Amino acid sequence: MPADINPTAKTPEAPAGGDELIRFDKVVKRFGGNTVLDELDFSVASGKHVTLIGPSGSGKTTILRLLMTLLKPDEGSIKVGGDYLTHEEKNGTLVPAGEKHIREVRKNIGMVFQQFNLFPNMKVLRNIMEAPVTVLGLSKDEAEQRARELLDMVGLGDRCDAYPTQLSGGQQQRVAIARALAMRPQVLLLDEVTSALDPELVAGVLDVLRDIAHTTDITMLCVTHEMGFARDISDQVLMFDAGRVIESGSPEKIFTEPEHDRTREFLSAVL
Repeated sequence: MPADINPTAKTPEAPAGGDELIRFDKVVKRFGGNTVLDELDFSVASGKHVTLIGPSGSGKTTILRLLMTLLKPDEGSIKVGGDYLTHEEKNGTLVPAGEKHIREVRKNIGMVFQQFNLFPNMKVLRNIMEAPVTVLGLSKDEAEQRARELLDMVGLGDRCDAYPTQLSGGQQQRVAIARALAMRPQVLLLDEVTSALDPELVAGVLDVLRDIAHTTDITMLCVTHEMGFARDISDQVLMFDAGRVIESGSPEKIFTEPEHDRTREFLSAVL
């Protein structure tokens, strides 16, 4: 059962400018005896770009996996767009949600993983069309038009008929970005999307994501070790350590005048 929500708990506030879209309340996630998220509170405002930084094992990717419902919290609750994600309210009490409820809320969330996870037996165009047709119920014509527009946007309009194995790693990741956007999500989750790429391919993928950040109103929650990218696209940066947010603020504040010793130590190692 979710933990009781304490409305007076101090939470890293979402940057001003939009309605609250994501809210974690007292979220705990354990793996065996290891507490990965420790009563985590934070929120993200609609249309904002928030980057999670911190050492490996601090809980950043676990947050994204919880939002995708690949994991479920052991305690606490998560809301997306005002709706509980893995719980439902019944008679004033939160209870575990049914699969139908979870699927409905999760439709608003897209994720790009470290690994591209494209369907190897499908051509690029069908990789992007598949979910809008099967999940959203789009017609094949509408899904194809959307897919072609997105492939043009990521610079791969001429590779519609290629199979994933015929593309470079950077091209596959750009297809994965287009596939996530094809669902028209409110939230785009980015999990170290360049970590599996050769160094010379990283810049092209980051340029696509910068364009998305600067030209759309999509909300982005990003885990990355690319600090220059985080500085460029973020409205807010959250520093994680041991499953908690230890410092939050604008990129300028976090990267130039961090207050916490652990933040300064982390940044000195990665910058």
